[in-house]
Amino acid sequence: MASPMNLAQKIISSHLADGKMEQGQEIGLKVDRVLMQDATGTMACLQFEAMGIPRVKVEHAAIYVDHNILQTGFENGDDHRFLQTFAAKYGIHYSKPGNGICHQVNLERFSIPSKLLIGSDSHTPTAGGAGMMAIGVGGLDVAVAMAGAPFYTKMPKIVGVKLTGKLKPWVTAKDVILEMLRRLTVKGGVGKIFEYYGEGIKSLGVPQRGTICNMGAELGATTSLFESDEVTLDYMTRQGRSSDYSRTAADPGCSYDENMEISLDDLEPLIALPGSPDAIHKVRDVQGADVHQVLIGSCTNSSYVEMMTVAHVLKGKKIHPDVTMAINPGSKQVLETVARDGSIYHIIASGARLLESGCQGCIGMGSAPGTDWVSIRSFNRNWPGRSGTKDDKVYLTSPEVCVACAVTGKITDPRDLGEYPNIPWPDKFVVDDSGIVPPLPAGEAEKSVISRGPNIRPLPLRQPMEPVLQGEVLIRVGDNISTDAIMPAGAKILPLRSNVPAISEYVFYWLDPDFAKRAKEKHGGFIIGGENYGQGSSREHAALAPMYLGVKAVIAKSFARIHRANLINFGILPLEFQSPLDFEVLEQGTPLAIDNVISVLKDGGKSIDALSGKDKAKIGLKVDFTSRQRDVILAGGLLNYIRSAQQKRS
Repeated sequence: MASPMNLAQKIISSHLADGKMEQGQEIGLKVDRVLMQDATGTMACLQFEAMGIPRVKVEHAAIYVDHNILQTGFENGDDHRFLQTFAAKYGIHYSKPGNGICHQVNLERFSIPSKLLIGSDSHTPTAGGAGMMAIGVGGLDVAVAMAGAPFYTKMPKIVGVKLTGKLKPWVTAKDVILEMLRRLTVKGGVGKIFEYYGEGIKSLGVPQRGTICNMGAELGATTSLFESDEVTLDYMTRQGRSSDYSRTAADPGCSYDENMEISLDDLEPLIALPGSPDAIHKVRDVQGADVHQVLIGSCTNSSYVEMMTVAHVLKGKKIHPDVTMAINPGSKQVLETVARDGSIYHIIASGARLLESGCQGCIGMGSAPGTDWVSIRSFNRNWPGRSGTKDDKVYLTSPEVCVACAVTGKITDPRDLGEYPNIPWPDKFVVDDSGIVPPLPAGEAEKSVISRGPNIRPLPLRQPMEPVLQGEVLIRVGDNISTDAIMPAGAKILPLRSNVPAISEYVFYWLDPDFAKRAKEKHGGFIIGGENYGQGSSREHAALAPMYLGVKAVIAKSFARIHRANLINFGILPLEFQSPLDFEVLEQGTPLAIDNVISVLKDGGKSIDALSGKDKAKIGLKVDFTSRQRDVILAGGLLNYIRSAQQKRS
């Protein structure tokens, strides 16, 4: 008799196309569905097009315009038209600007229990709230999956998180994931899947479960998920798609690689202080500071219940005179349902600004805080500069804490507001999928033409790997460097996502504005990083743009999962120090040489030496790649590897 499996194991085993479910071993998974957004999707589309395949081979693909909806020039509008015409031709659904944030819309309209979804956005695991295994990856991995190939990753540890009790009034699902970050930090989930179970989950609706899964990305987790149960069925029924529901849960008596337990009864409102999502404190312990800006929304906290809760708190109240407040609902469905039920009036009458459904200030696309402002946000990330203001002071917390701060003008525990509003679910959400444009039938698609604006430049590719890598250390950075720090977003930079030569000018812009100039003058070189290098967003431009600038390898103490995969996909060697003390030796400007690269990769070597400085001192480096990854790096990246395989078959 087969051993009982937990839910993650059951989904992985049913999608296993290559490898064995042994922890740390590489596995290939058959992908059911893919998700893209406009900041990463244009490059993923160009990569898919380069493979010469006439139609996507997954059962469902969708691209959402939610990041770059601020049209300050021709670039975003042109790219939106490119995405729509590309989607129509290749069999992809296209969600128009204003229809909503990809993760919220996907949860509402396309999440299906037990299916495997990969998405070119790190917060793709939001769909785990509906029992779907959803994994954030780089755009090239999505392009390869659309071509019908498996998605490869290392078999993660499965961590069982038992939830007991029930949340008290004014305590929310956001506090559950902030408690996880308090315990584990932003590095604590690397190489792990978090599976939530126990009686405590019954009191959490699907969007609230989605909030917890969403910010599993901030733990560095591969993904997070809940079982699909009567709560899931209820949500899908209200969405008018009960036929998509199936019951799926862990087997009785199953085990986990690690175990945790959280008593929901014991939680209270929490807040992350500026600088990192894991700088967690009790709101009660930091209350009283003046607040200047409040933002509610993002893919983390913008569901119907959250918007209605905020509206009810604001009923008959005004925003504090010293506070500017803005709200962006997660989707057109949320906005339309709240408007139908009449509560939009309370938000507008309070003096809050109502923005369209999109990512907005979460990625620095508007709503940048002023100088020395304290900004309280229901978002998921608060790394320095992500807001669009270099020396920002961004706090992360629940919508309940946010609205309390907005009406009092100070950091305030929402329990001081009195009775908690009890918001029931609507009998039926407003369902209007007119903002999602289906692809053309295959026959018509063959004749369709893709619209390309002048900002869309050819896709740069790396040459095959050289036997010797030489150059200087171009920059040395510390621990937990995010992809926002490597390749910033914001209203100025994100519109250049389809133009790699242009966007590469902003690599490390917040940390070192001269980095791109120096990299070009030195004809490339090396990046040195600390622990958890490349945490956060899945944006592959944080690998693609450095590759364009000639970066040959990144040497770090450790890497975040998605960014390490992106470096491999673009032919940049991610190497780890054998001794972390060598990190201190490699200062900016230090000459480096790594010999015998090709032979070490081909022969399966586990280590390689870098020769540093004029005296060529040896620094030992780990070479930890699967045989498939070694072949990808030797080819100069995944796209070269795929093309070579296609040529051999033809």
